[in-house]
Amino acid sequence: MTKDLIRAEAQRLGFDAVGFAAATLPAEARARLDRFLAEGMHGTMGWMEARAEQRAHPRALWPEAISIVSLGLSYAPAEDPLANLSRRDRGNISIYARNRDYHDVLKSRLKALARWMVATWPEALVKVFVDTAPVMEKPLAQEAGLGWQGKHTNLVSRQHGSWLFLGEVYTTLSLPADPPGADRCGRCSACLDICPTRAFPEPRRLDARRCISYLTIEHRGPIPEEHRAPMGNRIYGCDDCLAVCPWNKFARAHSEPGFAPRASLDAPRLAELAMLDDAGFRALFTASPVKRIGRDRFVRNVLVAIGNSGDPALRATAQALAEDPDPVVAEAARWAAQRLEAA
Repeated sequence: MTKDLIRAEAQRLGFDAVGFAAATLPAEARARLDRFLAEGMHGTMGWMEARAEQRAHPRALWPEAISIVSLGLSYAPAEDPLANLSRRDRGNISIYARNRDYHDVLKSRLKALARWMVATWPEALVKVFVDTAPVMEKPLAQEAGLGWQGKHTNLVSRQHGSWLFLGEVYTTLSLPADPPGADRCGRCSACLDICPTRAFPEPRRLDARRCISYLTIEHRGPIPEEHRAPMGNRIYGCDDCLAVCPWNKFARAHSEPGFAPRASLDAPRLAELAMLDDAGFRALFTASPVKRIGRDRFVRNVLVAIGNSGDPALRATAQALAEDPDPVVAEAARWAAQRLEAA
């Protein structure tokens, strides 16, 4: 059977989850996207609105697509992803960004699977996508049976918890769809309750403008003061809502070398990160997803963490950046220095 062959090859290539869906999305998923955009919860991510039609309708992205192979790669950590939050002189980088950029790992495997599919079925056309394309990956993964969208809006898997990177192969092959994933969150609200900035106005609705991942990665200007203290020492992304999901107890730690924490990024010292110039930043974050936000945005995040550290020894570090050429960095430095003086 075609599906069995594709599934076996995907597993041979190292994918942890494989499912099949039609190249369409249910009306509910499209309605959620429309509401999210209409209420401005995407913040400054204008690209989401600009390509909303392609995001909501897979065939608007590629009209020839008939079926979608949805694939997941586990990055479940062996360590506690929240352990660094109590080390206030250190920066906490989201688990997925402590080593190699997952886009590179995932895309290389997707391309290998796509090449194999074309070699096996020469009549097939294929396109591969990671999350840089306008694809609603989580609803598609749910339609393909990989799991369900939890109350934190991320995909939850019975086997891999909240720790799956997602990618897709769109194809002109006609492949029977797998049963959609059933919602198994029940009454649990752990992911909603732990959010430091209360970014969930209700279950399965995320206000990105309050989300620490958005604020530290996508947001370009000064971080609103109301969100600075709740950020703690989170300097790139946030794992809180993912880490507390009870389904994680079934997840086995990943075996991908590229996802193993790099020593220099596991619990880096805030004082050292704050002093990075552009060249130093690029060298430290070579092949890391952190590199894409640039030195200025990253140091802004570090200065907020310094302001939250309560460590008077870091005040001089903040003061040294109070006249930084980037006005956002300079403002964050002055805020941090004042906060530590008050402390």
